[in-house]
Amino acid sequence: MTVTDSTAQAESIGAGAPSHAEQMWLQANWPGIKAEVRRHQVRIAKATMEGRWGKVKALQRLLTRSHSGKMLAVKRVTENRGKRTPGIDGKIWSTPTAKWTGMQSMQQRSYRALPLRRIYIPKSNGKKRPLGIPRMLCRAMQALWKLAMEPCAESLADPNSYGFRSERSTADAIGYCFNTLAKRSSPEWVLEGDIRGCFDNFSHEWFLDNIPMDKVILRKWLQAGFIDEGTLFATEAGTPQGGIISPVIANMALDGLEAAVYASVGPTIHARRKFKINVVRYADDFVVTGISKEILEHNVLPAVRQFMASRGLELSEEKTRITHIAEGFDFLGQNVRKYTGKLLIKPAKKSVKALMVKVREIVHKSESATQANLILQLNPVIRGWAMYHRHVVSKSCFSSVDAQIWQLLWTWAMRRHPTKGARWVKQKYFHAVGSQNWAFATESKVDGVIQRTRLFCAMTIPIVRHVKVRSMANPFDSAWEPYFTRRRAAKDSVKLFGAKLWC
Repeated sequence: MTVTDSTAQAESIGAGAPSHAEQMWLQANWPGIKAEVRRHQVRIAKATMEGRWGKVKALQRLLTRSHSGKMLAVKRVTENRGKRTPGIDGKIWSTPTAKWTGMQSMQQRSYRALPLRRIYIPKSNGKKRPLGIPRMLCRAMQALWKLAMEPCAESLADPNSYGFRSERSTADAIGYCFNTLAKRSSPEWVLEGDIRGCFDNFSHEWFLDNIPMDKVILRKWLQAGFIDEGTLFATEAGTPQGGIISPVIANMALDGLEAAVYASVGPTIHARRKFKINVVRYADDFVVTGISKEILEHNVLPAVRQFMASRGLELSEEKTRITHIAEGFDFLGQNVRKYTGKLLIKPAKKSVKALMVKVREIVHKSESATQANLILQLNPVIRGWAMYHRHVVSKSCFSSVDAQIWQLLWTWAMRRHPTKGARWVKQKYFHAVGSQNWAFATESKVDGVIQRTRLFCAMTIPIVRHVKVRSMANPFDSAWEPYFTRRRAAKDSVKLFGAKLWC
């Protein structure tokens, strides 16, 4: 054996060589894994639509015990935003070896759900919302069962439910509001529904009786409890807080609301059209339209209350109200209102206020920061807010927001240099960029090339009308696959076109 051969052999078996588990994870065929999972999901959706529940159970069992399902579940929980947040065991799966080992530990029979770690996150109203953090194994198991549950949920979902569903968004829900309320003959009365503590009060008995999945696994998640400041608390109601499976389970529990509302005015579609009843729901927020206040108050509202009561829920009397379209209502951060017969959907005042509160907080905390650093903090906030509202009547609002932010930054710049004049401050912090003479920007030279960091302006976002997804479209039904392929291609073309405008 030559010296070169012996050195190569030593390196191959040395401490620096990758382990078998690491190699197995790194060499995974992800396109093949996703294709196999997709094939299982399509079959589950087909069996669900046919009402063959025995086959649904068998196919779910096949998917949740498959190598591909486990691999994809681990990939998703180790690449999302919470991948570095441990549960009560303090473990995270950050290395290929840990991911492979975690995948192998996903056994249905020996699985035990540990209590969740309770943390508190701030809300927009100043209060704090409790959130449960499951351990990595529990997250992976929930992600695995989510793969098996989503085809059922999509096949049984209400047509006009848009929250936490594949290929659907808030823009689709707002688009349905526009389609329903924009015409002259559209309904003029709206019931705004608000469920009190929705995710904390679902009935466990209802879940166990109606959710089509392994009851043993589901019961473990529902009864896992949580640990807060070293004390174990039992969970007697609600979804698994912080769990990946929670939105799917909650959606399935609220599905059927449309049918209950329609049945409240009559058994036929003619009655629904006569009284102009329409329902749109995004997670636990929903809106019902009607021809009169009396129909919504005496027919629809009691039916909604009865529907919620069967699931352990109740409506908030303070936030549930019936309003006329001329007064308008807020839904998903947008204000929907008719002005002298013309429907306009604009960013809600609360949404604008929340944005400005966040911007002011960033500016006030950056009194000693550099201009470039301040711009880098503000740009994602402004861009994200403007992108969310780009599908509605937002141009005047964008202009107002830009003006308020400019005033904040001018005050910030003047305070940094109390002995300097306005002309000096303007020349240092504000520059001519394109058609703007007062752009808040900074310039620097890197290898002789001038690089500019500029504050993002909401006005640069073009208003693009969103094309609402078809209500009956099911991403797990092979018959709808051409439709979603065309829809994704159209979205990608808009993004590419927009990127040229916004850069």
